[in-house]
Amino acid sequence: MLKTKQPLKLKILTSVGYYLPGYKAGGPIRTLANMVDRLGAEFEFKIVTADRDFDDAKPYPGIKIDGWNRVGKADVFYMSQKNRSLSDFRKLLISTEYDVLYLNSLFSPHFTIKPLLLQRFRLIPGKPLVIAPRGEFSPGALGLKSFKKRVYMTVAKALGLYRSVIWQASSRYEEVDIRCWFGNNVQVIIAPDLPPVLNAADGLIAVKKKAKGCLKIIFLSRISRMKNLDSALKMLNGLIGNVQFNIYGPIEDKAYWSECEEIISTLPDNIKVNYCGSVEHDKVGAVMREYDFFFFPTLGENFGHVILEALCAGCPVLISDQTPWRNLEEKGVGWGLPLSKPEMFQKVLKKCVDMNDEEYVQWSERAQSYGLQVTKDDGVVEQNRKLFFG
Repeated sequence: MLKTKQPLKLKILTSVGYYLPGYKAGGPIRTLANMVDRLGAEFEFKIVTADRDFDDAKPYPGIKIDGWNRVGKADVFYMSQKNRSLSDFRKLLISTEYDVLYLNSLFSPHFTIKPLLLQRFRLIPGKPLVIAPRGEFSPGALGLKSFKKRVYMTVAKALGLYRSVIWQASSRYEEVDIRCWFGNNVQVIIAPDLPPVLNAADGLIAVKKKAKGCLKIIFLSRISRMKNLDSALKMLNGLIGNVQFNIYGPIEDKAYWSECEEIISTLPDNIKVNYCGSVEHDKVGAVMREYDFFFFPTLGENFGHVILEALCAGCPVLISDQTPWRNLEEKGVGWGLPLSKPEMFQKVLKKCVDMNDEEYVQWSERAQSYGLQVTKDDGVVEQNRKLFFG
């Protein structure tokens, strides 16, 4: 826990690649937005981020660029692309009053590595430093571009960039991943990602109908190797029945999407696949309610906000076991299966196709009830509070 004699209302300077009103970068935006929403009355959040959403050519409209903006319960500084040098970061961090520096990635060149270098070489005031790796230590994440990442980690450790860092783990699984790199003597605080505060309309029971022999499933995430869409597509092959698989999310890796399109072209006529583009966050719940199941065999998630959003929408989930969401089948809300056994996914998919309306309604209602229960866990709020103010 962070021990400090700072004033009661700590000032948390947060550096993150993307923030509101962005939505294309997915989970990290939601994690931080939920934290600000839940704890913004207790902590003074100042957020430094990019002036545009992921893969956008233009900045957000209606914001002050390279200046502070009030966004909800936080002050947000949107950095332009031309003003992100080490010197620019130093000027900003020196001129901004804060008690804790909170970094939200391992590998972001601008929003993590530059602040780390500045603090390590004492070019900015020494402050308590908290890093949330957001699942980037997981075997699945480190397996992508592994050589480059491992070289960076070796150099960073040699330079002492992570000396005296407090690590935020979103689960005990992520704590294990962090300690595999830095040993048992580093300080790790488990503070799970905060779910959103839901309004009354979000608690409405989803009313859906499902015909036996038909299946309508959704994949909603960034189109990147980490999210494992290609495996999802391959697992559909061989299903009997009328299957509709709709894909939502920004195309992060265009070469990878081309590989997925090739797989789509080989699927039989009874399996219809459509790419439906990106979804703004406030519309995700409504989109999820249109589908029978959420299919997401991801290589790894430190939390998986989209999984919670599916559950809250009454959309049972079929996901990999590389997330903190466990014992789903025992709860009757979905399945978390090993990626090494695609035949298990195919067996469940067949079960989903064959499921009748009466059985499906029970799965859907249990999923929504469980999702809403998770959003009301005050213990998670307390764990996040202690991350900064123990």
